[in-house]
Amino acid sequence: MGFKDIDDFPINWPDHEDIAMKLYERFGDDFGEGKIYRIRFTELLSWILEIKNFEGKREESNEAHLEQIQAQWVYEWRDNQ
Repeated sequence: MGFKDIDDFPINWPDHEDIAMKLYERFGDDFGEGKIYRIRFTELLSWILEIKNFEGKREESNEAHLEQIQAQWVYEWRDNQ
C-alpha cells in the first residue's frame, strides 16, 4: 500500500497529536484554549469521525482518548499563536 503524502496515512485513536493537528487545520483560531476545553465530548467525537483517513470507530472511543486529543489541540493552538 503506497502513500502519496503524509495526509494519506491512516489515523486512529492513539494518534492524539495527528488528530489535534487535523482539528486545528479545520477550525484554526475559531477555538481558543478555553473554548476547546468546553467542547462537549459528543461534538468532539463527531468531528474526529469526520477526519479524512480516520479509521477509528465510535465504539473504540473513550474519555481518555478524548481528553488527550483536547489537550493536544490546545498545544497545537498555542504553537500557532
